[in-house]
This record gives sequence, C-alpha cells and structure tokens, in this order.
Amino acid sequence: MCNKQRSLLGVLGALLLALVAVFAAGPAQAAVPPDRDLNQVLTLPAAPASTLSAAAVSPTITPAVRTEHGRPGDDYTCPSGNLCLVVWDPTTVDYKVFFLYTCQLYALHYWQGWGNFYDAQTGGVTSYFYDQNMGELRRFTPEGSHNIDQNWDPVWYVRNC
Repeated sequence: MCNKQRSLLGVLGALLLALVAVFAAGPAQAAVPPDRDLNQVLTLPAAPASTLSAAAVSPTITPAVRTEHGRPGDDYTCPSGNLCLVVWDPTTVDYKVFFLYTCQLYALHYWQGWGNFYDAQTGGVTSYFYDQNMGELRRFTPEGSHNIDQNWDPVWYVRNC
C-alpha cells in the first residue's frame, strides 16, 4: 500500500472516530439519584384571591421556552432536566407553566403575584433568581426545590444553572 493510500485511510479513520464520538456523547447530564422521579407530576395551586387586572398582559420569558396552561388544581408534568416555573396568567385566567431546559440567563416579563417552581434538573446545578439590578434573591439546587411557593413580583431574571 502506498503512502498516499495510507494517509487517506488514516484521515478517513480519524473522521469516522470523530463522528462516532460526537453521536455517542449526546447531551451531558449527570445520573439522576435513584429516589428522584424522572417526570414529576405536580398539581397547580389554587387561584389567587384577585384574578383580574385592569392592564392584563400575559407573562413571557426571553429567550422563549416551551409553555403550557392549566387551571388551578390541574396536574402537569415537570420533566427531568427542567426547571419548571408557574405563574398566574391574567389574560387566560389560569396558570402558565414555563419549562426551562437550556442553561441560560432568562428575563421575565409581566410576572406578577404568587406561583411556584419545581427543580427537576440533573447534575447538581445551582439556579438563581435575580432582581432588576441582578441582585441575587434566591439560590437553590434540585435536591431542596420541590414545588416551592414564589412571589414573582421582585424576580426579573432566572439563571437555571
């Protein structure tokens, strides 16, 4: 076999190994502790005392994430790997659930009143809630954050990692 053929085979072999490594690695997440349910089914809280607002605007988040709506008392699933945030939506008179999966700093818009959060992330990450000046309001890990009540009024930003 000539040097040119060996070089070509070497390059093809290295390329094949690189492709196998990329597809085999997949997204990096740590193992889930055995006592954690992978897809936690939760119940939305009771409706707030006042559900009407004169200038009702639906809460949003930037960058956008998957959301769903549910009535008070409905069940929803917080999938493994997600930080799930629940806030009242005065435009639909129900709760809006936000599923934060990608590690990112998120900006909250029109989040008012009480709701809750559930941290089903893996890998021992620490998440943060910040005020409008990026002052830390709360820090938590998945181990201690199961359906925690939260006043969203002072929260302007969330970092889920």
